[in-house]
Amino acid sequence: MKISYDNIEILSLTETQKKVIKNDISEDLFDDDMKRRIQHIILHKYEKCLERLKEEWMPKLQNRGIESIPLDNDAFAELVFQQEDYKSKKTRMLETKE
Repeated sequence: MKISYDNIEILSLTETQKKVIKNDISEDLFDDDMKRRIQHIILHKYEKCLERLKEEWMPKLQNRGIESIPLDNDAFAELVFQQEDYKSKKTRMLETKE
C-alpha cells in the first residue's frame, strides 16, 4: 500500500504492516478504512485552520465595516486573503527572522 501526495510517495506499508492492521480491521473493510482515516486527518486539519482563521479575521473584517461576510468557507477565506494586511504563515515567519 502506497500513499502519495502530488505523485510523491509519502508512505508505504509493507504486507506485514497491513496484516498487523488487519488483525483489528476486517480485510473487507481495510481499503475503505484507510482512505477514510487519511481523509479524516486532512479534513480535520483544514477545519482547525479555518476555525483559527475565522477567530482572527471575523473581528478584523467587522471593525473594517465589512457588512457582508460570506458564509461559504472558501468565499470567506478568499475575502481574508484579499486583505492588504493578510500574511501567510511563511511570510509571518520570515518577518520575525528579520
